[in-house]
Amino acid sequence: MRNLAWLALPVFGIALARLACHSRLAERHPRITALLFVWITADTLVLSLMARTGDHPPSREAVLARLASAALIVLLGAPPAVRDGLGAMPAIPEALAITLLLHTGWSLLRAGKAWRASVPGERWRMAAMQILPERLLRLAMAEVTVLRMALAGWGARPDVPGGALPFTYHRHLAPMMGALLALQAIEIAVLDVVLRLWSPRIANVLLELGIVALLYFVGLIRSLRLRPILLTDKGLRVRSGLLVERCVAYRDIAGLAPEISAAEVKSGATHNMALLAWPNVVVRLASPIERKPLLRARPPIRAIAFRVDDPAAFNAALTARLRSENR
Repeated sequence: MRNLAWLALPVFGIALARLACHSRLAERHPRITALLFVWITADTLVLSLMARTGDHPPSREAVLARLASAALIVLLGAPPAVRDGLGAMPAIPEALAITLLLHTGWSLLRAGKAWRASVPGERWRMAAMQILPERLLRLAMAEVTVLRMALAGWGARPDVPGGALPFTYHRHLAPMMGALLALQAIEIAVLDVVLRLWSPRIANVLLELGIVALLYFVGLIRSLRLRPILLTDKGLRVRSGLLVERCVAYRDIAGLAPEISAAEVKSGATHNMALLAWPNVVVRLASPIERKPLLRARPPIRAIAFRVDDPAAFNAALTARLRSENR
């Protein structure tokens, strides 16, 4: 909840400042409006960073990144009154551009050092982390992965590392998700025809969004086959396509639930990872896994529920791994 607040408050503050720049008073005094908008944007982002770091002062790289973000917001998202004020004070846009160049140059230098210091398989990721925030980089990588699964590599093999034993879970999902995909395509086509009679522009925008949503859904369906549940040398990796993945070491597994009870599956301490179906496997944990709160505190995970196509084979394989681990 705290992390969400530190993200929402700067966005809310800058949005209010931008809204105020559309007033008649702002239009009559564009220079003062431009200076205030630049100051509020930079101050809001830097203060939120300082509040988030607490007693530890933020690094120079983090402060420069926030100032560069403020410069980008002002240069690309300034209201008309702010643009008029900046045009009358060319030194301000030049200073904003210099800030962006400094941040870009510094980030490229750090990316080069990270590239040289990383192993070949991690070079691109480590270098990109020096330029983009880690969460934004993860989001971008997830977007690229989904689109790649939807558009290319139709003959790709499932992601199964060496020595891992895979278990599929997509056979019961494929018919249902295929039907949902067909219904989604029909809905997009009907909505497009209806909206074009009223507003072709809005119809075009919603059609593009619908096509993107279809691509994402296709990528999700394919990820169910390409990302099976694994029993690795180190532990259990439960995956639900690209949506979620959870790894549990064998030493942290207490055992399998003898029966699937509704009370245990619906319990807040159970992470139910089965999609569109009732789970047929419940793995109980010896050590609970703490969960990060979203809007409210959540109890730690004490069991993981999911569904596999062959539960008997999975239960036998996991039981054998647990026995060999306890020897």
